[in-house]
Amino acid sequence: MADTMKFDLVSPEARVVSGQAVSVQIPGAEGDLTAMPNHAPVITTLRPGFLRAEMDGGVQEFAVFGGFAEITAEAASVLAEHAVAKADLTREAVEGHLEKARAAMDAAEGPAQDLAAKLVADLTALSEAATA
Repeated sequence: MADTMKFDLVSPEARVVSGQAVSVQIPGAEGDLTAMPNHAPVITTLRPGFLRAEMDGGVQEFAVFGGFAEITAEAASVLAEHAVAKADLTREAVEGHLEKARAAMDAAEGPAQDLAAKLVADLTALSEAATA
C-alpha cells in the first residue's frame, strides 16, 4: 500500500493490531488527532475514546482507555491501558472504569474535579456507544 506508515496498538494484555496504515485517528487528551505518513514527531496521552485505523484490510475501530501514543514520520505506536475492538465493546466492560472515575470525581476538588468530570464524560460516551 503506497503512502502508509507502521501502526501498532498494544495493551498490557496483548498486541491488539499491527500493520501498515494510511491514517490513524487518535483520541488525544488535548483533542483528537490524525496521524499520517510523514507526520511531525509527537507524543500525546490518550483519553478514553475510539481509535480508528485505515489499514490495508479496511477500517478498524477500537475503544481505548487511557495510555499514550508516539507518532513519527514512519510510524504510530499506541500503548493503551486497555483496548478492545469496537464491535466487542460492552457497557459492562465500561462500567467498572466509569464507577472508579465517578468515585474519583466525587473525592476531587478544584481543577482535579474538572479533569475527573471530563474523564467521566468520556467514559459515559464510550458506554453509550457500546453494544448491550
